[in-house]
Amino acid sequence: ISVWVLQADIDVAVQLLLKLKVDYKQMTGQDYKAGCPPSENSVPPDNGPAVDGADDEDTVDPWNVSTTSAKGVDYDKLIVRFGSSKIDKELVDRIEKVSGQKPHRFLRRGIFFSHRDMHQVLDAYEKQKSFYLYTGRGPSSEAMHVGHLIPFIFTKWLQDVFDIPLVIQMTDDEKYLWKDLTLEECHRFAVENAKDIIACGFDINKTFIFSDLDYMGASPEFYRNVVKIQKHVTFNQVKGIFGFTDSDCIGKISFPAIQAAPSFSNSFPQIFGGRKDTQCLIPCAIDQDPYFRMTRDVAPRIGYPKPALLHSTFFPALQGAQTKMSASDANSSIFLTDTPKQIKNKINKHAFSGGKDTVEEHRKYGGNPDVDVSFMYLTFFLEDDEQLEKIRQDYTSGALLTGELKKILIETLQPMIAQHQERRKQVTDEIVKQFMTPRPLNFNI
Repeated sequence: ISVWVLQADIDVAVQLLLKLKVDYKQMTGQDYKAGCPPSENSVPPDNGPAVDGADDEDTVDPWNVSTTSAKGVDYDKLIVRFGSSKIDKELVDRIEKVSGQKPHRFLRRGIFFSHRDMHQVLDAYEKQKSFYLYTGRGPSSEAMHVGHLIPFIFTKWLQDVFDIPLVIQMTDDEKYLWKDLTLEECHRFAVENAKDIIACGFDINKTFIFSDLDYMGASPEFYRNVVKIQKHVTFNQVKGIFGFTDSDCIGKISFPAIQAAPSFSNSFPQIFGGRKDTQCLIPCAIDQDPYFRMTRDVAPRIGYPKPALLHSTFFPALQGAQTKMSASDANSSIFLTDTPKQIKNKINKHAFSGGKDTVEEHRKYGGNPDVDVSFMYLTFFLEDDEQLEKIRQDYTSGALLTGELKKILIETLQPMIAQHQERRKQVTDEIVKQFMTPRPLNFNI
């Protein structure tokens, strides 16, 4: 047997086994026990149409996120399922100690909740060995919504506190393969989305933003890494990891290698020269993790360090935390192009409330902040921890009404988005071109 028994193959087999156990339970009404055939009188339970996901398991993959719980995805279960590690208080304290900065509110509040190898990155940093950041965006439309900003807000903070280079991949090729869009539209969306990303305040001297459609043809080193990765991942593995079927186009099947390649420093010779040992840290939403499980599996076999990851929770849709927001549904989210009036109307009309039906009931029994979307949004955007805790207590006790809670959120988001729009206006085509030109960056590695 080859010594390279791939973890991905094992993952596929385990997933299949778990699915067979679920199917068995649906058929027999009993949990599967090895060596114990089902009893004669076993009757399948009457589950009605909800046979899919019979164990209420959340759906989380790069294209779909859904849950049956109004509180949102169960992230503790997801950590176990994906095999990552929880970002605990000890790690948050360590990031504070190593960076010399107060941890970002996303860390303090568990919005970035899971990691792979973050301790290793900090160990190296303490020994004066630098690392670089990599994150990305799939440009499926011209307008981005506030949920899309979460990884970028946090990545900017990491860039500032650790003073390190950053690469941002615009996967316009992916959107062409998955969506009913022309290549030209996808490329244009990449440039438009880059303006919103630049408006987050990234340092032009430390940041390279690239479109796959442009960079892949201009960088032999990048493409060579793509090919190395492609050689070491089987069709069986990507079917198991991503659920591809025989009717998917071959572009989709080979795409994961393109998202994997920026994890390796020598994909960017203009930044790192020929160095292939600079560790990569990837802040991203947890639905992107399958790409990087695959990458981490391949890395040692092609002589590169495994990328480390920091995973964020999902930004809930206005209608509730059962799904993440959709760029194709204008009312599911607050867009970065929305006017103050649109923001106010969307929150008042569409934001799912954890309050009671009448004022009397609400005053008496209080609201539920765990399912209230306005409160969830404030956990992302309100900086003051004490103020946030007071809002939670007042809403839970009934002292704060749903309308008042929504007003606080409106008054938090309106100036934030107005300021973003002002900064975006300053981003000229020339500035975008500078960010997207392959060039040396200013840092000490």
